Amino acid sequence: MSASKEAICGSTEKDLEKPALGCFATRYFVTFMLFLGMANAYVMRTNMSVAIVAMVNHTAIKSGEAEEYDDECGDRDIPIDDSQDGEFVWSSALQGYILSSFFYGYVITQIPFGILAKKYGSMRFLGYGMLINSVFAFLVPVAARGGGVWGLCAVRFIQGLGEGPIVPCTHAMLAKWIPPNERSRMGAAVYAGAQFGTIISMPLSGLLAEYGFDGGWPSIFYVFGIVGTVWSIAFLIFVHEDPSSHPTIDEREKKYINDSLWGSDVVKSPPIPFKAIIKSLPFYAILFAHMGHNYGYETLMTELPTYMKQVLRFSLKSNGLLSSLPYLAMWLFSMFISVVADWMISSKRFSHTATRKLINSIGQYGPGIALIAASYTGCDRALTLAILTIGVGLNGGIYSGFKINHLDLTPRFAGFLMSITNCSANLAGLLAPIAAGHLISDPSKPMMGQWQIVFFIAAFVYIICGTFYNIFGSGERQFWDNPEEDEQKPALQTTITTSPPRLSNGSTAPAAISSS
Repeated sequence: MSASKEAICGSTEKDLEKPALGCFATRYFVTFMLFLGMANAYVMRTNMSVAIVAMVNHTAIKSGEAEEYDDECGDRDIPIDDSQDGEFVWSSALQGYILSSFFYGYVITQIPFGILAKKYGSMRFLGYGMLINSVFAFLVPVAARGGGVWGLCAVRFIQGLGEGPIVPCTHAMLAKWIPPNERSRMGAAVYAGAQFGTIISMPLSGLLAEYGFDGGWPSIFYVFGIVGTVWSIAFLIFVHEDPSSHPTIDEREKKYINDSLWGSDVVKSPPIPFKAIIKSLPFYAILFAHMGHNYGYETLMTELPTYMKQVLRFSLKSNGLLSSLPYLAMWLFSMFISVVADWMISSKRFSHTATRKLINSIGQYGPGIALIAASYTGCDRALTLAILTIGVGLNGGIYSGFKINHLDLTPRFAGFLMSITNCSANLAGLLAPIAAGHLISDPSKPMMGQWQIVFFIAAFVYIICGTFYNIFGSGERQFWDNPEEDEQKPALQTTITTSPPRLSNGSTAPAAISSS
């Protein structure tokens, strides 16, 4: 088998107990569908960032609310194309609230869906949530034209509610479907859908805004609404909650997955250990790393198209294409570094803990340093774009760092942990467009200097939170997710199976106990 196929399918000669199903294994199909779901989710999040540039009438905004263009560079050969002005007179501050309204709905559903997914399963919450998100995309143009700023904010808020299950439920499904030695590359493959969605969304949104129907920008939401609806229906029909409930999965693969995850072909679901989680420093390490990443990432994702127009002065069509370049780099790097991370673990040259911290350092220090560097590039458009592309590209390390670390700490409660960290992270992330909107809205200050402050804040948040993770993070299964301590019924006969998981104290947990 070729090296490339091994990287994608996870099949190596060392995996002697792995069923010889190759790329046709059911878990790879589930991974692919989750990848497409994550891509759809990020399309819905990012298309507004490009659409709002086409929606706003930049020349009609007056006096103190005027949208300023950078006049510091002296490069007057780059024209400002006023023909691209839209139909709405919204200040930078109002645009910040519109861009963040999605995240208010997204945030409040994280923890409830994390708890519900643990109790009732994840698949249907994920599928129906994305269906709601996709259907309401059709209402965005109607709400903007008929309800103004607050009507648009309301529809985006509901879209956020529908997208709430995507991350905690995806994490819960990965915990049920993906064996430990495949977590880095399969987890990175799924979450790389975020970059893939952004890569598709930004340039295509730019083209639709310029050449699309119904005035251009509304076609962005119609097209992606159709795509999201089709995926949601397909997901609900073809994907199942876990290997045990899948009607056609190969029995060898089902046994392989369950044995590698739980130490038994019988999966147990104990109550969530709330008190132990609250006292866990490795959990807080993930939490702060996640919050720092989201603030920096959302700053770039929501504000980069505006920066490209205000300071670098790219046209709307090239804006969408060039804004997507950093995310293309992030997607490619995340896939490469995930294979490296799994090799580091499987070769036993590095522990889970050392691997997560090293890869995560690349993912958080890289963009932090790049943002600082980009704030000093001045009027050099090519250099600025190159630095931002490299920095955001290195950010792909987080998918094999803290983002998949929940599964290391606790396979059985990974979805719930992700709901907490993702909720908190998005609370931090929704501040990013609001803060940026206010920082760049003062016409009395140099535009480039205001953007420098935006970049510096995001950079320091990246670096500080990444450092906290390096001090307190762990890659070992925690003592509070020990199958031996689950409540047992005394009347049952028991059978101990092999492949016990490793705990954070260095010992091994006894295999899960199944009735015979």
